[in-house]
Amino acid sequence: MPSPSLRSSVVFAFVVFCLAAGCWPGQAIAQQKGAPAAGQSSSSTSTSLQHEKSPSFLLDPAGPTISLISSEPVFFMASALNACGYDEGLEDSAPIRKRVREEMNQALAKSEDARDKRDKMCLFIAQHRMTGSERDISQYISLALYLTPSPELETSVELTEMPPDSTQVAEIAPLVRDFAQAVDLHGVWLAIHHIYDEETDRLHDPLSKMIVDTNLYLKMPASTYDGRRFIVVMEPMLSPKLVNARIYGTDYVVVVSPVNGTIPMSDVRHTYLHYTIEPLLYTRADAIDRTQPVLKEIRDAPLDFRFRSDTVALTVECLIKAVEAHTMDTGVPVYKIPPGATREDMPRYERQRQVYQEKVDAIRWATVKHDMTQGFVLTQYFYEQLTQFEKDNASLRDTIGEMVYSMDVDQQVHRARNLQFDASADGDVLQRPKPRVLTGLDLAEARLAAGDVATASGLAHQALTVHDDTIQAVADEARANFILARVAIMTRHPEEAIDRFQKTIASTKDPRLVSWSHIYLGRMLDLDCKRDPAVAEYKEALATRDGALDTRLAAERGVKAAYTVNGHSCEDAEDDSDGPSAKPGSAGSAQQGTPKPQ
Repeated sequence: MPSPSLRSSVVFAFVVFCLAAGCWPGQAIAQQKGAPAAGQSSSSTSTSLQHEKSPSFLLDPAGPTISLISSEPVFFMASALNACGYDEGLEDSAPIRKRVREEMNQALAKSEDARDKRDKMCLFIAQHRMTGSERDISQYISLALYLTPSPELETSVELTEMPPDSTQVAEIAPLVRDFAQAVDLHGVWLAIHHIYDEETDRLHDPLSKMIVDTNLYLKMPASTYDGRRFIVVMEPMLSPKLVNARIYGTDYVVVVSPVNGTIPMSDVRHTYLHYTIEPLLYTRADAIDRTQPVLKEIRDAPLDFRFRSDTVALTVECLIKAVEAHTMDTGVPVYKIPPGATREDMPRYERQRQVYQEKVDAIRWATVKHDMTQGFVLTQYFYEQLTQFEKDNASLRDTIGEMVYSMDVDQQVHRARNLQFDASADGDVLQRPKPRVLTGLDLAEARLAAGDVATASGLAHQALTVHDDTIQAVADEARANFILARVAIMTRHPEEAIDRFQKTIASTKDPRLVSWSHIYLGRMLDLDCKRDPAVAEYKEALATRDGALDTRLAAERGVKAAYTVNGHSCEDAEDDSDGPSAKPGSAGSAQQGTPKPQ
């Protein structure tokens, strides 16, 4: 066994490498602490808050800024929901939905194993049915957007970097994978993918027209790539009534179910307006902050707390609603002067045209009034501003500053004060994951990733002071030891790190903690030139099967080649195979992923 001094120097090199490369699972939290993303104020970058990453596997880095796509993981998840009794909108859906359901039923009828896997999956869904509404379905679609393609179906980012609703059902991923393999969903996907391509072709022109028309009204060209994307995911296995629109990191994603080449285009357009307008207003957040007095007047409005507490979010939504009121389809047939009209007939036709315009204006003003009584009290102001905007040649990008800076805040406060708000709120198609306030061990992970070893250590030690036999206390103890093991590496106490990793393995059935404990031990053994015990650790990590892509890749790399850092070599080292090795840990049937925040 190498001497403590040798071990300390080796581990110190390991620490330096890890700090540079970000090799532990909590690293991504630190990556979120830079400049705020578009649509996100600078105050939200506190290390006590946590925001989701974009679903990387869904997005083609070389692809266009605006895309209409299909997704195999979303197809798998939607098909799994259908196999478990999700019948909403079935009769109104495209024929492909019934075809896939029939093929799954045929496969289930032939295989008891497939039926067993379906039953396990459906039991999970039944146990996580909380609201009895579309939100129960939305959380699974949100998760599917973060899954890698078949056959792995693993989460593409850390659970702590995913939207909260998706992490609540993340444990279904391996159940869906097993079910998909049992009924050969991948084969079904390959057989029907041409139908998805045909639907995509049918939707291309109307979606393009919506985007072009919107850009023309705003007098803004199609945006060049600025790190943000607008993605429409098409999935006919879902109800046509369900529109799942989300903002994931800096990307705007809408999941829709087409029927006969049509989708709820108004909902898609609403999300596209957010994608287009939000960057224009969030860059003027300081100026918008002067509308704070308006928030006091909408305390009783049936608004989401985000709108009642954030002036920028309220302003964005009000401007979008004003744009929608100006451009809405009122249902009134467009009036056209008949061809061949004579000069004598023009006064009569002009009166008819005026009557038409009055009808259109009345419908639009009624929409604005409704939005105001919902609590979006700046809608009327922006509607009036857009009336003038339509007459000018300047784009919204050039005009928005004047709109914001010239607003008479006292007038808007007076308007809001005289409103009688509605008792209930309309639904909002666009859902924005709320950042979680990190506490306890979640905060310890964030502080460790940010390099604040002292705070992370203190929080982890505090968790170890709880002595009871509850399941949560046992889980927290293992996780605290895992954090303290990494603290020990960073503070050059390798023996303590080894001991903490071994305690983690012995005390938890969380497959992620077990897997990464083995990986760390394997890397430490590699740096101590003990290749055979190191490989054994990596194989233990693979055998644990925590289902996450980063775990599998790290363990596979460890099996293929020894872990090294610059300036370190085992060529001249004595071959000593008696180094410390972690005790085998049991993966059991524990839940997947990074421990959830409490």
